[in-house]
Parts: sequence; structure tokens; C-alpha cells
Amino acid sequence: MTAQVHQLNIARLGNEAVDAPLNEADKANMTAAVARKVEELFDVLRIDYRIDHNTRDTPGRVARMLVDETLRGRYDGLPVITEFDNVARYDQLIVIGPIDLRSTCAHHLMPIYGHAIVGVLPQKDGKIIGLSKYDRIVDHFASRLQIQEELVMQIANYIDEVSKPRGLAVRISAVHMCRTHRGVRTGHDGRMVSSAFFGELRDSQETKGQFLLECQGLERQ
Repeated sequence: MTAQVHQLNIARLGNEAVDAPLNEADKANMTAAVARKVEELFDVLRIDYRIDHNTRDTPGRVARMLVDETLRGRYDGLPVITEFDNVARYDQLIVIGPIDLRSTCAHHLMPIYGHAIVGVLPQKDGKIIGLSKYDRIVDHFASRLQIQEELVMQIANYIDEVSKPRGLAVRISAVHMCRTHRGVRTGHDGRMVSSAFFGELRDSQETKGQFLLECQGLERQ
């Protein structure tokens, strides 16, 4: 019972981090346990993983993929953010993107892929985030089981928290393979677009329009 309670205490929603980042030993133990569970799943599905040359090592592969890649954003610490003084006191709109986005749908465990675009109105006397860090932030929060509406807010909330800009916008456009490879089986041109606006990029229609116009230009490239 104690072990079960301990496991419940460190559990979180599928798109949230566990209580503390996992070390290499923790990850190794988790990977081994996941591999055993995938073997059980294969037994139920009557998929041979003992003799079949195609699936012989698949439980281990799947376990490593889940722990080290697909769900990495739950088990690793938040990305370290490099900030620079805004020496030039720049206060105009900065737009970054498209940033490649790959995630996994929490409902059907199917891939989500597309891109994110970030718009920032920095404080004159504030900080500016290093450009590549936006990619790292998007990748970190996408490496969890997600629904797009919550993913866009997690990215935006973190950027807002660490850099405190006057205005912020995050826009995600993505294909969901839970639509293309199951159910209605729609085409890959069908996308979902979701946005989060903070501060002046939420309140100023002119500035919001400028951001959306920049998004159109970036997405046509």
C-alpha cells in the first residue's frame, strides 16, 4: 500500500511534470518496467515478441521511446533560459517561427505535428530571451501527452513567467493523426489552430493584427 500511495503522490496529469526530475537510474527503472508492460500488452494482442524478428525487441524500443522522447517533458527539468539585458531598450514586436512542433495526443496516443509561432513585445528595461530558447520551450512542453488547447497555454504561461513581456502571443497550427489515421480519416491538409494572447497583444487589436499578419507571411514560406 505504501508503494502505491507513493506512486499516486508523484503522479500528475499526463501533460504535467512529475514532482521532481528523474535521474538516470529512475529513468532506467521506469524503462524496464514499461518494457514489461508492453510485453503484457503484446501478449493480450497476440503479438509475438519472442520469436518474430520484426517485434522481438519492440517492447524495449517502445519503452525507451516513451521515457526518453515522447514523454521526456514530464521527466526532465524545465529548459534553462538564457536572458540578455535589453540594452537597446527595444520595445517593438518580435516574431519567432515557425518552430517545429511534435507532440502526442492524450486521447488516442497518436502524433500531433505542425509548428508554433511566438510574438513578443519586450519591456524596454526588461530581458530578452535567447532566440533558440523558444524552440527548447516548445519542444519541452510538447514532449508530453497533450491536447493542443492546453499545450499552447503551457508554452505561453512559461514564456510570460520567465520574461514578463508587455505582450505575448503563441499560435500553434498542427495536424492531428487521431483525425488522419483513425475515425473520419481526414486529409493531412486539415489542421487545428489555437492561440494564446497576453498583455498588449491581447488588448490591442492593431498589435494583434500585426502579429497575425506576420504569421501569414511565415506560414507561406
